[in-house]
Amino acid sequence: MAAFDYKQALTDVPHRPGVYQFWDAEDTLIYIGKAKDLRNRVGSYFNSDSQMNGKTRVLVSRIRKITFTIVNTEIDAWLLENSLIKKHQPRYNIMLKDDKTYPWIIIKKEAYPRVFWTRKMVKDGSTYFGPYASVGMMHTILDLIKETYPLRTCNLALTRENIEAGKFKVCLEYQIGNCKGPCQDYQPADDYEKNIEEIKDILNGKIGNVIRDVKQIIKNAVADLNFEYAHQYQRKLVVLEKYQSKSTVVNSSITNVDVVSIASDERYAFVNYLKIMNGSIIQTQTIEIKKRLDESDEELLTIAISEFRSKFHSTSREIIVPFEISLDDASLKFTVPKLGEKKSLLELSQKNVLFFKREKLNQYEKLNPDLRSERILTQMQSDLRLTRLPVHIECFDNSNFQGKYPVSAIVVFRDAKPSKKDYRHFNVKTVEGPNDFATMEEAVYRRYKRMLDENEPLPQLIIIDGGKGQLSSAVTSLKKLGIDKMVTVIGIAKRLEELYYPGDSYPLYLDKKSETLKVIQQLRDEAHRFGITFHRKKRDQGTLKTELEAIAGIGKTSADKLLRQFKSVKKIKEATEDELSAVLNKTQVKTLIEYFNQQA
Repeated sequence: MAAFDYKQALTDVPHRPGVYQFWDAEDTLIYIGKAKDLRNRVGSYFNSDSQMNGKTRVLVSRIRKITFTIVNTEIDAWLLENSLIKKHQPRYNIMLKDDKTYPWIIIKKEAYPRVFWTRKMVKDGSTYFGPYASVGMMHTILDLIKETYPLRTCNLALTRENIEAGKFKVCLEYQIGNCKGPCQDYQPADDYEKNIEEIKDILNGKIGNVIRDVKQIIKNAVADLNFEYAHQYQRKLVVLEKYQSKSTVVNSSITNVDVVSIASDERYAFVNYLKIMNGSIIQTQTIEIKKRLDESDEELLTIAISEFRSKFHSTSREIIVPFEISLDDASLKFTVPKLGEKKSLLELSQKNVLFFKREKLNQYEKLNPDLRSERILTQMQSDLRLTRLPVHIECFDNSNFQGKYPVSAIVVFRDAKPSKKDYRHFNVKTVEGPNDFATMEEAVYRRYKRMLDENEPLPQLIIIDGGKGQLSSAVTSLKKLGIDKMVTVIGIAKRLEELYYPGDSYPLYLDKKSETLKVIQQLRDEAHRFGITFHRKKRDQGTLKTELEAIAGIGKTSADKLLRQFKSVKKIKEATEDELSAVLNKTQVKTLIEYFNQQA
């Protein structure tokens, strides 16, 4: 296959805003992107100094043709990119996972319009509101409309000619008060139309306007001594105010604003959208984006914004975002709020997207547990600044009792889970007295000397339970073995859960809720448990051995034999004379039995 002459191709690409398309050898469109400056953006793919991930390198290797479309502004490029991606769905572009058909509220274009919900949009002149990502929210609004405004639900052709000809009769809905009987001209057309206009205001989030008008009607009715009419509208006012109290989330002066926020990881991004009208959330949705290349959060957010604004027919001039977006357009204002009501709105959106992300990832991980391990390891690699995934982690912990019975324990995690068959413990041989640093140095040296001798793969991460002193001792052993550059070693101090790196005087503090810290704590606690269990067993055996040797006629050799055979004092006491005779001579057996009888 002939090499692609990108330098020649770039000479035709102008320094203008627009959309570019990459094509492969089969003349298949494989990627669509937007740019403020087409020449600079396209050229960056072929810059040998750029740090691109593996997927992007594969994409670049497949490019055999570049085409582009020039537009007037960057915002035009943004909108065109979104529409082309949805139309062609190139292999290397992100995939917006949103295959649901969301419902709409429709005000039908007809005489005495009906108001109902539908999942299909028909271009017949009717007015549609939505789509509603929350079906429950849509039904709440419809219930409000039904309770407040008596509207017809029949599909009769209520033309003026048919009504005047007396073709229809009122039905049960009229009898129970759900309809005012326009089919027999009991409700004037202008009164019905006034109700429809108020419903449109409610659906547009302008419920405050409706409430103000209703209050004025009540005031006028009372002034005219028409108390029955005033009472009817008072009931309507109660329903409207109750709904407003539930729907208003911010100051009503914040009107016609879009709010978006994003949460992402290596594979997926999740974007939440809120549409605000007069202080009320009238639309909300969260979508999932599957990454194809190493797209930044800014790129993903701009694509999602275009998708949302198109779907929800947004005309908002202001968009509240979590970080600066480099889109220059006089018709749009991107706001990154620092405090106040807009900041509260952004936080609400962020809470929604984080909850959605957590729920989705939990679903994926239940279906495929390996995904959880990979996600945690990737997060650990990022948090701890590792060059490799920490698939194999080992943690050391020491135990002693006033300098006696020193032991060291090692626990092993593979794929972020305990591998108990690989746990090990050491009886410390070269250390006298309470010297935790020397104990750590011996344990680390013996562990990895053996692994090197047996050609076993080294761990990617070593964790030392202790502060700078224990960490320094571990590094000393690693240097002796010549592997200090081959593995990453860190220490964790218990008091504030500080993480120390060799040669770094300042500790690293991780979020107390981070999964990385939780795994490290689990390793540390498991090493401590494993070490303490072994230490207590050794200490108990040492105490028992000393007690046995103090008995006249029972020397060191006999005490060792008893411990090997019976394991504990309790079992020695419970042993029969014949069982003891298998280990000791008759004189020793008699002495031992008399000793325990005297104790009893």
